[in-house]
Amino acid sequence: MAEWLDAILVLVILTNLWLLGSSRLRACIQAAALQGILLGLIPLLATWPAITARLAGVAAASIVVKAIVLPAMLRRAAREANVVYEVQPLVGFTTSLLLGIVLWGLATHLAGRLPVAALHVAPLLIPVAIFTILSGFLVIASRNTAVMQVIGYLALENGIYIFGWAFAIEDPLLVEMGVLLDVFVAVFVMGIMINRLSREFDTIETDELTSLKE
Repeated sequence: MAEWLDAILVLVILTNLWLLGSSRLRACIQAAALQGILLGLIPLLATWPAITARLAGVAAASIVVKAIVLPAMLRRAAREANVVYEVQPLVGFTTSLLLGIVLWGLATHLAGRLPVAALHVAPLLIPVAIFTILSGFLVIASRNTAVMQVIGYLALENGIYIFGWAFAIEDPLLVEMGVLLDVFVAVFVMGIMINRLSREFDTIETDELTSLKE
């Protein structure tokens, strides 16, 4: 199963690059949903064949929330706000992809300096976790659309989720369910905010919203 786990982690890397290089919100939401499915498979493949009912339950809950519930909420928020594209990002999409490659190198370097040899985890697990966190930060910092920034927040949390499996795989339930609840509440609130902002100001471009005067 080590080969399958490595393949899943490579796909997570590609979904991060997909988020950084795509201008269509629907495509980015699909990338976030795919990443949610992949993250649900990581604990199962990492512990195969010693899969318990508790572990399977956490993985199933992760897939349902990350791949179904949250993307559905984001699609509804984008649809009601009438947003299709990230038109004028603070950092261009080609530049974002190049920065993504740089961030992957940085993540690999940082992972190599961490004392994680005793964890007995897949070699790609920690670099992918760090890269996903950094990619989420980049999306949050470089995109104007509030929906896209929520997607960046989800990528950031996904990286924390992967990192958590490396360090807390023996007792993941409380930690992971707490993180899932936090994300669910955060995206729910952000969806309400996006709807209200769009209706009040006819835009969800954050650079325009910051220029509003009382």
